[in-house]
Order: sequence, then structure tokens, then C-alpha cells
Amino acid sequence: MPLLQIRNVPDHLYRLLADQAGKERRSLAQQAVALLARGLDVDLDAKARRQKVLRDIQSGGPAQTRGLCDAARLIREDRRR
Repeated sequence: MPLLQIRNVPDHLYRLLADQAGKERRSLAQQAVALLARGLDVDLDAKARRQKVLRDIQSGGPAQTRGLCDAARLIREDRRR
């Protein structure tokens, strides 16, 4: 995993980050990553991502349009070979 080092963080930002990390029971690094992800609109929760993909597949939504297929159809095609 890549390493990111941030220098010259203003004291008041550092204190805010430390306070938030304490409230969330995270390390400073974990809190910084969580805030970066939120700011970049990225979901870090793997369980939430899996549930979204499953919902998309079941509803025939975005996952289906990306070329994901019905497993039973794939198995039938494989058996025909």
C-alpha cells in the first residue's frame, strides 16, 4: 500500500483531526484516509460495495450493463463445450 506523508499541517487542523480520530476511535492516519475518501466521494466500506453490486445484479442495473452475465447461462455454455 502506498505511503503518504503530509508536512506543515497547521496546528488547528492537526488538533481537529486528532479530536475527530479520537471520537471515531481511529488513528490519525485512519482518520485522514477516511476524510480523504469522503472528500473524493469514494466508498471505503467493502461490505457496502458488495451489497451495491449485488443489488445492481439482482435489479439488472449498472452491473448488468457492464457485461456481467447470468451464472446459469455461463455454466450451460461451458457444459456445451
